[in-house]
Amino acid sequence: MPQDSFEIAVPGDISPGQTLLIGPANLGMAGVTAADYLVRHLDSEKIGHITPEELPAITPFEDGKPRHHTRLYNLTNFDLTVVVGELFVPVWAARPFTEALIEWVSTNRIEEIVLLHGVPFPHGPEEHAVFYVASEPYRETRLAETDLQPLRGGFLDGVAGELISKSVDGEIPPVGVYVTPTHPPGPDIDAAFKFFDAIESVYGVEVDRAELEQRSEELKRYYSNLAERMATLEEENQRSRNREYPEDRTYM
Repeated sequence: MPQDSFEIAVPGDISPGQTLLIGPANLGMAGVTAADYLVRHLDSEKIGHITPEELPAITPFEDGKPRHHTRLYNLTNFDLTVVVGELFVPVWAARPFTEALIEWVSTNRIEEIVLLHGVPFPHGPEEHAVFYVASEPYRETRLAETDLQPLRGGFLDGVAGELISKSVDGEIPPVGVYVTPTHPPGPDIDAAFKFFDAIESVYGVEVDRAELEQRSEELKRYYSNLAERMATLEEENQRSRNREYPEDRTYM
């Protein structure tokens, strides 16, 4: 069984926000698109990054300048720390990834964890919305006064599944997973907008969406290439390890 570990590099004198919001690279790229746009268009400060020891990595760059694939930012005017995850974390690497996050969370002031989880599952036009899967404390604290609806049935695997499973018994701070259907390969800009709606509703974080609409074609090209890279890595992992990985069977 593959064993990969992750290292979180954040200086000890920097305090994260009360809420850790994770925008991962999943099929459709809605979560990472939303998280990346938040830190680019709100006052933010990069505070660190996450690196795997053995997982094949990517090195994103812009205007010739490379950057870490998984970065942490504090939003200056909000009590949130955002993880922008441009590296796809496969199912078999989800546990060590979440263990690294949980260890870091336990030594800081983080009181809740939010994951933006875009999943390509069958849905009708009226179901192109954000739903939630959340531990009871998170539901009571954050969702009771909102119009967000629960996801009716299914299961979560990968990073989302690991976090939710540990939150059920109170092993970690309350967790809320926001789920919306996406359309691969992405980026699904409409789905990213749905995440903005949810974040604004729950946390009062508003962001001007005009540039995202204007840059949608450029972003589609960038994240389509990233999605193709994700698919290639998954195929390589399946061949080299000669095993099948669980598919995310989240459903309505």
